Amino acid sequence: MENGRARVAVFISGGGTGLQAFIDAVKAGILNAEIAFVVSNRRDAYGLERAAKTGIDSFVFKLKKYDSPDDAGKDLLEKLREHGIDYIALAGYLKLLPVDVVRAFSGRIVNIHPALLPKYGGKGMYGHFVHEAVLASGDKESGCTVHLVDEIYDHGKVLEQAKVPVEPGDTPDTLAARVQAEEHRLYPRVLEKLIRGEYSLNG
Repeated sequence: MENGRARVAVFISGGGTGLQAFIDAVKAGILNAEIAFVVSNRRDAYGLERAAKTGIDSFVFKLKKYDSPDDAGKDLLEKLREHGIDYIALAGYLKLLPVDVVRAFSGRIVNIHPALLPKYGGKGMYGHFVHEAVLASGDKESGCTVHLVDEIYDHGKVLEQAKVPVEPGDTPDTLAARVQAEEHRLYPRVLEKLIRGEYSLNG
């Protein structure tokens, strides 16, 4: 940490609204950290433009550029260390992290999922696929979950959840908007508490 502030890398795959929520939370004093690095698996992700506008270094990480998954993991880990990263926040990042990175940052990587885990988690359950599944089930509520990241999709220890009602006539879009508003409120606050050591990470 520099000047007592944790340095955070945010991983994205798309528009970067979660990244923007972190940037705004830092400015508002909700998150006492520095967003120091942005990683995307897509070169066309609009979140990279958000990073550039805010003066945040970024990196496009694509496995196919490397000779092996091991080489990819080592390179990504080296770049995180070069940027002095203390914590990693996945914000709409749709790929599993390399094992080397997961192990090096154990207990310091978080993800937000747009449902109330353990419901509607796992590979392929992201974005509208989640909201469509919730609506198809007839559930009366949904929400979002912030959890630690391990080597399995949506599997790590749950830190906090926020619930929203499923309203009559909801579509995946309307439900997504309601859940996303809670995501942007909850996620920076949970990251702040994690940095402060307010969670028990065992069990």
